[in-house]
Amino acid sequence: MNPPRTFPTSPLTDRLGIALPILQGPMTGSDTPALAAAVSGAGGLGQLGCGMRSPAAMREAAAEVRRLTDKPFGMNLFVLETPRPDDATVRATLERLAPLYADYGLEPAVPAQWCEDFAAQFEALIEARPAVASFTFGILDAAQVERLHAAGCVVVGTATTVAEARAWAAVGADAVCASGVEAGGHRGTFLQVGRAGPAADAGPSLADFVASQVGTLALVPQCVDAVRIPVIAAGGIMDGRGIAAALALGAQGVQMGTAFLVCPESGIGGAYRAALAQAVDTDTRLTRVFSGRPARGIVNATMERLAAFEASVPAYPVQNALMGPLRRAAAAQGRADGVALWAGQGVAAARPLPAAQLVELLAQEWVRTTAQPVN
Repeated sequence: MNPPRTFPTSPLTDRLGIALPILQGPMTGSDTPALAAAVSGAGGLGQLGCGMRSPAAMREAAAEVRRLTDKPFGMNLFVLETPRPDDATVRATLERLAPLYADYGLEPAVPAQWCEDFAAQFEALIEARPAVASFTFGILDAAQVERLHAAGCVVVGTATTVAEARAWAAVGADAVCASGVEAGGHRGTFLQVGRAGPAADAGPSLADFVASQVGTLALVPQCVDAVRIPVIAAGGIMDGRGIAAALALGAQGVQMGTAFLVCPESGIGGAYRAALAQAVDTDTRLTRVFSGRPARGIVNATMERLAAFEASVPAYPVQNALMGPLRRAAAAQGRADGVALWAGQGVAAARPLPAAQLVELLAQEWVRTTAQPVN
């Protein structure tokens, strides 16, 4: 699809060189270069979720997107420090998870690493020079933003509150993605409510996940009023009506994850796809049990089995790494009861179309909703 350039534009779409204000959410572990390339080729902005990709894998994925399309695309990273959990915490967590390991024929073990090294990932990102470099879980400093600008990247930060949007604007970000609590996957919260500066100044304990559960409809216009940089709306947007609504609130673009998760180009397995196809609007919850960071997904047996430990599981990425073998085994065995079924509240409205067709349909719906003529 090559959308006509008569679609309404904005400073954001002009800067990114895209025809449509549609950004595919960077779904770490579920996206693929084929998905990102298809969305970009159709006039939106495809993105690679690189939070769990090694620097080498980041380079390979970026090269594959460029092989498939010459259109702009984005890459997303988790802003993280490598943790150093104490032995007692790790031992207690493995003991708690031992019955689950046994269910999948696995032996509990300490992983070789807790997460990828962010500094090395950041250097790989600069080397890759995507059109968009986006971030979640934390915030960059001004010097890091400037390095990305020097590499030709548009910098987008994730915000779950107005204060976080302001913090990203203060360090020089070019746009902010206002992510409502309806969104699937991990919450990007990094500030304590009421605090003016980055949580990175005093550690991740400042993140206030409960008070930061602001809905998209409330969050987007307040962020638009609070910052001068473009705002991208995310959370619960599934069709052209949602796009029109977000733009009416002042957003210059939308980021859609769950809508693209069901596309055949995504990297999810059959059990995950079946769970998405059967889900209704009330089936998702926020949980810490899979990763140690609040994330929205479809309720399954593992989530319910570990629900009593919500408050005591170690923070991301320790819990995430310890649960990794279980998630991989469940996926390999086709067991949706053990997979982290990340999905937003709009999951029942997801349409399993090829990504390019979905982008075309979204554009048609948006135009129809706003009565914008397309020549």
